[in-house]
Amino acid sequence: MPFSSRSYVNRYVPNRFPIGLKWLLIANIAISVLDFILRASNIDVFLRNFALVPAQVVQTFAIWQLVTYMFLHAGIGHVLWNMLALWLFGRELERTWGTARFLRFYFACGILAGLTVIAAAYIFGGIDIPTVGSSGAIYGVLVAYALVFPEQTILFGFLIPMKSKYFVMIIGGIVFLQSYMGMVGGRGAGVAVMAHLGGLVAGYLILRGRRLHLQVQQPIISAYKNWKLQRAKKKFEVYLKKRDSNRDRWVH
Repeated sequence: MPFSSRSYVNRYVPNRFPIGLKWLLIANIAISVLDFILRASNIDVFLRNFALVPAQVVQTFAIWQLVTYMFLHAGIGHVLWNMLALWLFGRELERTWGTARFLRFYFACGILAGLTVIAAAYIFGGIDIPTVGSSGAIYGVLVAYALVFPEQTILFGFLIPMKSKYFVMIIGGIVFLQSYMGMVGGRGAGVAVMAHLGGLVAGYLILRGRRLHLQVQQPIISAYKNWKLQRAKKKFEVYLKKRDSNRDRWVH
């Protein structure tokens, strides 16, 4: 079979974009280009006011930064790689879920990733370090892709065919190590990287949180019911013994 005719290769061939994905790509690229122009002109108002700065969110309630930071990027390579990943994994998700659900999921992962950055900054230091990029939201999309299409084959590094569930396991391990090394590397060294980990965890919990809750809750409920049953059984046995002993008193 020719390489170009394989099903997992067709995913990398451009075709019509779903509407939500199309506008996310347009907005991210347009805003990033505008930001680069303003910074080149020494007018970095976007980076100063709309990047995610934990201290500003907590102390001055700049909560809009939890959304706006997703549309800013640190460089051309940063925005292009993020948009490429969003295009590769977001198209099939939006077609499967619909635009409204896809966008809700995307922004929820990005916001929760931002909250993870804020928490990490206050725990490990670096509350004045700005964070930009849509990586947190995109890592959530990546996890969702692996959960919805676990057996789908993708090209790891555009070369090696691999099932999406294994690909995400590898990426998750890399992100965890990056987050750990960043946190132990010094004050605020890995605060921005925590957005990646936050996005991964957020994506998983949004899609599997209820099932995970039931899996944890069910054994506890079962154990409690068994305990109550055994307790009632013992009480009934004690009652029967007392009744039998009282009946024996009247037997001569």
